[in-house]
Amino acid sequence: MNSYNFAELTVGMSESFEVEITEKMMDKFIDITGDVSPIHVSSEYAKAHGFKTRVCHGMLFGSMFSTLAGVYLPGEHCLLHSVETKFSNPVFPGDKLTVTGKISEINDTFRIVTIKGNIKNQDGKTVCKAVIQAGVRE
Repeated sequence: MNSYNFAELTVGMSESFEVEITEKMMDKFIDITGDVSPIHVSSEYAKAHGFKTRVCHGMLFGSMFSTLAGVYLPGEHCLLHSVETKFSNPVFPGDKLTVTGKISEINDTFRIVTIKGNIKNQDGKTVCKAVIQAGVRE
């Protein structure tokens, strides 16, 4: 876990990590949220609608932006204010994702950083982008 304090953060600073989406993660997400849409639950349903298998919930892989801010940039001093996400491609079980964030703005008055986030799959395709607002505690 990173532990950047506010004074150490600079525009252009970036961090990234990798995660593999598993069937088990997807099933736990279904248990937690109750989102049992058949496209996320049934491979047969997803295939009948043009996908190779069941589709990962966007909010599951989108939640990796919370990990990005809370663990990597800025890390333990983060207080997440907002995450605006845009999903552009589906994610499937077995996909290996790279989650990256880069500081685009720093607000000294309110001690808030703006981070532009991006998630790419193993083929280099962007699956999600985000604009993250994070406060940095003392």
